[in-house]
Amino acid sequence: MNSFLKTLLVLFVSFISACSTSGSNDSGRTAIQAAVDNVRSQLSATLGKPVPSISVYVQTPNGAWFVSSADSAAERLTEGIHFRFASNTKTFTATAILKMHQDGWLDISSLITATIPGVLIPYVPDTPAWNIPYKNSITIEQLLQHAAGVYDVDNESRTDWGGMSYVGQQLTLDPSHQFSAGELVGQLTLHNLYYFAPGTKTPKYSNTGYTILSEIIARVYSARAGTSKTYSDYLYDHVIGGSSPVPLSVIKFPHLAADNTLPTPYVSGNEYPEGSSVPDVYTSWNMSAHVGEGNGYGNFVDLNRFVRTLFTGKNVLNSTTVTTMISDISPYATGSYALGCDHVKNLGYGHNGAICGYLSTIRYNPDTDVSIVVLMPMIDGSNGQTTLATCILEGIYSAAWATLSALGYPGHP
Repeated sequence: MNSFLKTLLVLFVSFISACSTSGSNDSGRTAIQAAVDNVRSQLSATLGKPVPSISVYVQTPNGAWFVSSADSAAERLTEGIHFRFASNTKTFTATAILKMHQDGWLDISSLITATIPGVLIPYVPDTPAWNIPYKNSITIEQLLQHAAGVYDVDNESRTDWGGMSYVGQQLTLDPSHQFSAGELVGQLTLHNLYYFAPGTKTPKYSNTGYTILSEIIARVYSARAGTSKTYSDYLYDHVIGGSSPVPLSVIKFPHLAADNTLPTPYVSGNEYPEGSSVPDVYTSWNMSAHVGEGNGYGNFVDLNRFVRTLFTGKNVLNSTTVTTMISDISPYATGSYALGCDHVKNLGYGHNGAICGYLSTIRYNPDTDVSIVVLMPMIDGSNGQTTLATCILEGIYSAAWATLSALGYPGHP
């Protein structure tokens, strides 16, 4: 896929029949269906190509509804279908870091070269490969805010990498390549790559910054457990399962190259590369390069449950920590991105995600007590920023705003 798609998401962050859901009613469902059908029809006309589906799961104080708009029965989704939610993973990563902070396992204000509380082990490896530019000045908090100036080897193209991103180059050479955090971060050291000195300029979105956070989570958990643990282990044990007050068994975070397929039922992703009129169709993908920044998959029900309970302080983070999560914004920021989440007018707090032809957003608005999950299994990058912007603003955002309007809430700003 074209790597610029995921980076561009942040620039916009700062259905024929319905499927029934408990707590819903026919009038609300019918209104939402008509609204989402209209959004999909208009988007298809604007792009000049078919939009396979747009699906919305929304929960209000009065009930929950799921609708899926598509041209045929075969393309209509169900609320339990699996899909990759991409950079929405960053909200889970930030939740994990803040849970560790809340529990005293780490301090987000610490430098990444500091030692983990209680042990003489640094947050990141003290090895030559990890001697990245400005390593001694980067804090965990800055990584969460994208304010550390960490160069993004997943989204930036360089002649050193054959005119592609490092991740893209390696996948071209070997689609089954097993990536590691050390390998990805090592490219920063090898080529002396960075955007700016930490905390000195407008934040710049960096998947590699969240790769570093995934390594910190693994190292802190390993130190506490006294045995080797991974990023995914911590999330399964302390964020979405195990000791979590809100277990989410469907959501997974694969880290092995061989773990590249979705469980059934799933929807395929469709992505139009730049300059192409034919989409690439994704049914599997090696996610090992995206740990901590975009490797998650799940379904509408569990994603809604997560975002709703997280931002109401009813999940693993208490209300004080949630306040920090949504309000701790870099002083140089021009948008609303805080710690692994941002705010969109009338949609609330959450994140967007785009990978392998899946475009989604998960949101919770505390002003209305409404949560929403939207998926469009298509990304149109055929005309670069222009068509991607259309997919976001006139696709997933418009579907969300139209749904809210249909239910009597404030919609498009």
